[in-house]
Amino acid sequence: MSWATGLMVYIVIWWTVLFAVLPLGVRRVDKPGRGEDHGAPERPELLRKVIITSAVAAVVWLGFFVLHQLDVFSFRRLVE
Repeated sequence: MSWATGLMVYIVIWWTVLFAVLPLGVRRVDKPGRGEDHGAPERPELLRKVIITSAVAAVVWLGFFVLHQLDVFSFRRLVE
């Protein structure tokens, strides 16, 4: 696997994990003010979620990399 392929796989995993992590710990605003949405979170804590997403994506990518290196699955077999 080239470094470009590994990077692209990590980005896809990262975005998928981000959408799974975003709803964690969200609390709605009790009394939204003028111009605020009822579903808007009080404190989105995006930096914390980005850090969690990066850590989980790294672990998942590492698992993918190990399985790929052990030739458990191969993209080339799909073409043959």
